[in-house]
Amino acid sequence: MPDTSVQLRDGMLRSSKCIGSKVVNPEGESLGRIEDLVIDPYENQIAAAVVSFGGFLGIGEKLVPVPLSALSYDAREQRFLINVDKETLRNGPSFRHDAWPALMDRVWAADLYSYYGYPPYWG
Repeated sequence: MPDTSVQLRDGMLRSSKCIGSKVVNPEGESLGRIEDLVIDPYENQIAAAVVSFGGFLGIGEKLVPVPLSALSYDAREQRFLINVDKETLRNGPSFRHDAWPALMDRVWAADLYSYYGYPPYWG
């Protein structure tokens, strides 16, 4: 029997409510939290969410950008869901807190979107 439930939406979400939100996979495993959002001001888009992953108390932690289109918001639990396992996130493009890449580079962004299996928003 198909799911005929109605999914209510409250509307927009403030960026300050996104920062610090948990990120989990469908199994409920905690994968990290959203540290930042990457905005493309030329396309008026949020290009990616930067998720902190791994480490303990900030030691050994890396930042993993994921396309915003790869995340869905669970309003009931106030968290984001990404349909990947820990290994996929661990092996994805990443960087350290003190070594951010040139995020506006379309080649880098295209590789990021390709890794997660999403088409780039710019075309």
